[in-house]
Amino acid sequence: MAKKPVRRSEYRDTVYNSERWVLLEELRKKAMQLMNVLGKANLETVVHGSIARGDVTKKSDIDILVQSQASSFAVEAALEKANISAYRRLVVQATPSYAMKAHIEIDESTSVSFPLMKLRKVEREFYKFGGEADLQTLNEGLRVPGVDKRLMLVEPTMKGHRESTIVGSEEHAAKLLGISVETVLDRVHALLRRDTVGRTGVFIKHELSESETFEMALRRLADRNPAVRRRLASLS
Repeated sequence: MAKKPVRRSEYRDTVYNSERWVLLEELRKKAMQLMNVLGKANLETVVHGSIARGDVTKKSDIDILVQSQASSFAVEAALEKANISAYRRLVVQATPSYAMKAHIEIDESTSVSFPLMKLRKVEREFYKFGGEADLQTLNEGLRVPGVDKRLMLVEPTMKGHRESTIVGSEEHAAKLLGISVETVLDRVHALLRRDTVGRTGVFIKHELSESETFEMALRRLADRNPAVRRRLASLS
């Protein structure tokens, strides 16, 4: 069941048990292995979400982002060199105005993503909103603040984390996360709307064939879909 936004105003402290600390270490170790592989190909990455924040559960995914546009050949060659195969490959566009991204799913809970076009500021800050950590941060065993799907600000503590709603405290959250208030308001609006009307799905979710490259898929989608062409044209 999807997590729903929470509007309570109080703080709540959560203390992690030993199993949760062990799980966090295991997930971070797996993320670091992938990030090291991509780093050897000069691809700068971050892991975002609960693994960056620390509030992991057994359902947590390992979501790694290559921070800037890269050729799909460079990303896939780096993974192939390390004998890491893809479970499936997707081109995804959340809405007509958002950038298209490549998703390489390593398994059902692990993926590597990279933008196929330049990200707007609000799109790049989306990852910081949820909390993101680079390889150095992981190596140093640090955790970062971020906001989960309940719109709860998760702030790491020595024993676990403290959480509080960001609804009504958007400026404080933006300052703490180092992002614009506009990005925070955009995410609050999107998640509250999802809570009211339900999930509406993504605009485009195209699974690649074995012989298809991400660049080929992008060109074909642009040829068929005016919204994709407009998004590409807006960056020229």
